[in-house]
Amino acid sequence: MKRKILILIILIAPCSLTTRAQKILTLKECYELTMTSNALAGEKEAYSGIWQAKDQNIAKGWLPTVDANATATYQSDVVEMGSAFASVPIPGLADAFPTMPHDQYKITLDINQVIYDGGAIRGARKLEQAELMINQKQTEIDLYKYRSQVNSCYFSILLQERQYELLMNYLEIIDKRIKTMESAAANGVILRSDIDVLASEKIKIEQQINESIIKKSALISVLSDLTGTPVDPSVRLVLPDIDNPSSDSIVRPEIELLDLRKKQMAAGMELTQSKRMPKAFGFASLGYGKPPGQDFFQENFDTYYMLGGGIKWNITDWNKVKNEKHAISLQQNVLENRKRDLNDNLRRQLELKNAEIKSLGALAESDIKLIELRKRITASAESQYANGTITATEYLNELNSERQAVTTSEIHKINLVMAKVEYLNIRGSEIEQN
Repeated sequence: MKRKILILIILIAPCSLTTRAQKILTLKECYELTMTSNALAGEKEAYSGIWQAKDQNIAKGWLPTVDANATATYQSDVVEMGSAFASVPIPGLADAFPTMPHDQYKITLDINQVIYDGGAIRGARKLEQAELMINQKQTEIDLYKYRSQVNSCYFSILLQERQYELLMNYLEIIDKRIKTMESAAANGVILRSDIDVLASEKIKIEQQINESIIKKSALISVLSDLTGTPVDPSVRLVLPDIDNPSSDSIVRPEIELLDLRKKQMAAGMELTQSKRMPKAFGFASLGYGKPPGQDFFQENFDTYYMLGGGIKWNITDWNKVKNEKHAISLQQNVLENRKRDLNDNLRRQLELKNAEIKSLGALAESDIKLIELRKRITASAESQYANGTITATEYLNELNSERQAVTTSEIHKINLVMAKVEYLNIRGSEIEQN
């Protein structure tokens, strides 16, 4: 049984390692994880809930208002009908009218219904809708800023990984060379000091490898924090394959925010205009009191009701609405100027980034020729050292120059892709990456 379990583990282990090795993480996935896991991600839903509550309250402006009122009053002077008819020469006429009560009591249920509000409720709802869109777009802007942090961390990890690979290859070359030289030193062909030169270089490489491992570990931790997801150190980050920029159209969320603010100003203009429109309303009052309603000669408590309607129209507001509309118009002009300035600023950034892309592209092409040349020089130096015409230090210098050329080439390649990604981010375009 133990043998079967051991065999099963041996068979499964390579498959497990292969599966882990195949795990990859793209830059686009990092963007998506950052957008969904960030503390700001829940703001959109919160703003939507706030808007729904406010919109429901505004819409209820069409529903009737119902108020309960109760009053008790005492009037020092009331109409004396007997005194008013005392001069009339009709016997008993003055005594035929009862005395009106000095005290009055009433409990009423007052109902008011808006019939026409001049578009005030519709305008207020549009204004709240515009406020919702602005708040949600501002959240998008705040989240969009995290892309630059993700870019910096993601491409720094790629640089550390590539540097680690190059250092390991270089270390392997040094190890092989040291073994060859030890055999030659044993035979008295070369001096022991030549081996010490390469041994010291090996120590330097090992130090750089350890430093690279530590830096990558720190960057992985930062990327995990940004994405809100633990990133396994063994995960393979994919260098995006992005074409050279072919368009300079700008769709940044900041520009969309300015457009939304202009719509908000238009909604505010409509709401302001509603202040000058006539308002129509209806009302009803159900009461119980003494005297009931306007029947002042009724001395007992009784029920009554009253129905009515009205129109209210502010004929003149001394240009208050006109001034408010003028202020809104000026605000719209300010927003338009800000949008133009933002567009100009982003286009300047695109021009600089495009120049950087062209420069890095040219460097990447020339790096190929430089590496080929350095390899030929290193091969020649190796032959010269084998023939004893140059020292180990001189050979090592040429080998280091080749390594530096390869390292610089990899840095240029990664920086070129990063510049293209930054170009897309300046435009506001999404990265197409599988």
